Amino acid sequence: MASNTSITNLPLQAQQGILSYLEHCRSHFQTYYSIRAALENIDRVYYRELDWTKDSQRAKLANRLGDAAKFQDVVVPIVMPQVEAFVTYQTSVFLTGTPIFGVVSSPKYEDAAMQLETVIQDQATKGAWTAELVKFFRDQGKYNLGAVELSWDKVVTPTFETDITFSAKEAKPKNVIWEGNKLKRMDLYNTFWDTSVAPSDVAKYGEYAGYNELISRTHLKQDIAALDEIIVGNVKAAFDSGTPLQYFYTPQINPDTLVNLSQLTGDSDWFAWAGVSNGRSDIAYKSKYIRTILYVRLLPSEFGIKVPQPNTPQVWKFIIVNFSVIIYAERQTNAHDLIPMLFACPNDDGIKYQSKGIAANTQPMQHLASSFMNATVASKRRAISDRGIYNPLYIAKEDINNTNPAAKIACKPTAYAGVSLAEMYHQIPYSDDQTPGNMQAINTLMSFADTISGQNKAQQGQFVKGNKTLHEYDDVMGNANGRSQLAAIVNEAVFFTPAKSVIVTNIMQYQGKDTIFHEHEKQDVEIDPVALRTAIVKMKVSDGMIPSDKLINASAWQTAMQVIGSSPQIGAAYNIAPMFSYLMKTQGAEIKDFEKSQEQQQYEQATSQWQQ
Repeated sequence: MASNTSITNLPLQAQQGILSYLEHCRSHFQTYYSIRAALENIDRVYYRELDWTKDSQRAKLANRLGDAAKFQDVVVPIVMPQVEAFVTYQTSVFLTGTPIFGVVSSPKYEDAAMQLETVIQDQATKGAWTAELVKFFRDQGKYNLGAVELSWDKVVTPTFETDITFSAKEAKPKNVIWEGNKLKRMDLYNTFWDTSVAPSDVAKYGEYAGYNELISRTHLKQDIAALDEIIVGNVKAAFDSGTPLQYFYTPQINPDTLVNLSQLTGDSDWFAWAGVSNGRSDIAYKSKYIRTILYVRLLPSEFGIKVPQPNTPQVWKFIIVNFSVIIYAERQTNAHDLIPMLFACPNDDGIKYQSKGIAANTQPMQHLASSFMNATVASKRRAISDRGIYNPLYIAKEDINNTNPAAKIACKPTAYAGVSLAEMYHQIPYSDDQTPGNMQAINTLMSFADTISGQNKAQQGQFVKGNKTLHEYDDVMGNANGRSQLAAIVNEAVFFTPAKSVIVTNIMQYQGKDTIFHEHEKQDVEIDPVALRTAIVKMKVSDGMIPSDKLINASAWQTAMQVIGSSPQIGAAYNIAPMFSYLMKTQGAEIKDFEKSQEQQQYEQATSQWQQ
């Protein structure tokens, strides 16, 4: 089984060059681009947390304290339903099938196809691909951009306690618990990449891509112990390095979050709080570290890295702690030769990062609809608060503005001179003739948002009255899904096709001999890597957009089976039973084990003749 090439002796000059390269990429991305600000603005609009004005916050606080008479400003939900409708459709297309990626082949390689499908299904289940892809689709709906890291990963446990001061030349026996394709959705707030190319071209033509993670010291130590090789002498320096937590970005979107933002990014030393020593006085452990995964397409000779073919562009992976210490360097010897981070833009109109997604296009409709709604709310505030003119000579101000609805209003002694109540207080009549027009405008703006995104109320899970027949409704919904299907076609072209290629290539290159349980078929499948590598180029991997029945033309097969069954001449020329087993296998049913052997068929024929 092939593996990537990691090195233990990275020259100091090369380390400094890589760190300088990382600093340039990171600072340039954060200083000159407004990506984080744009993401944060869209998230505030999506969660309807853009209104942090004094009046709105005071009304919210009053409601929490039990004062239901205070009206909060209302944000009409337009962006979130549009985004979620997009996520729901993409999920229904790509993620509702079992398995997510099916495999079809010719009858000659049907056993290898079963092995490949079993491996992919096992990796998708253990790697929680469905959950990661749902978040990926939601990023696309909100930001018109999503990113996924797709690399070959392994989960191991050392067979003995690993000392971080060990020599890199010493053996580190491990128990490999699991290995396979890891699919991880990228947090775009802490992801950086080469923006000189289009998002869909980053993996193929981009020079770099990476991301930052905030992890605990125990997590970092576990991951270091699981690495095959590490840079000699750098592990202690990594644990001793200061943690620049201010450079890990966590947006403050929800003011009512379950966990305070300072607790998410703060550097709390729980061991010191509990009065427990870390047991190693020579290492200044921190409670949290920033780990950076950096992929670079580089020329090793430019950084002083001595490897074969130093003047040929190569993809390298570096693991860096706190932006200052490199603990791992590995050449990615993948057969696909891609940076294993795939970016996809569903609304790709050719202007790269200027393209607008669903959230950005429907955001003005939400703002304007909220303005009309808040005008109506302001009118309701006016209705319950009362407006009037009073004479302070006869009535005190605090009595007039008393919020107790049952409070009595006392007249001052000067009012006993025969002054009428009309001279003491005059009410300004309340007239609300704008609310009906406001509500109609809101409905119009919501229909504009549907027009922009190409969706309708039924797609958003809302009941729509009408007198259409079932077929007429299906035709309308089929046409209404056109815009959503267009995004699915783009996702198929720019993300799922290269993703399937990377998955299959990694399996062909790294998969070892194993026995895996096939959940759908309820049987153990023996994985033969030699058979996989021999047959893998003869097989096709399907998904929700291109299902198996499209790849093998199942309807034509079914028609052919009917013709064969009704024609003795054709049936005599073909082995119908194996053909039928193959057709059923392409549809997910393994019935080959139920085929009768030649001996059983001969015995039954002889028995039938004897009975006759």
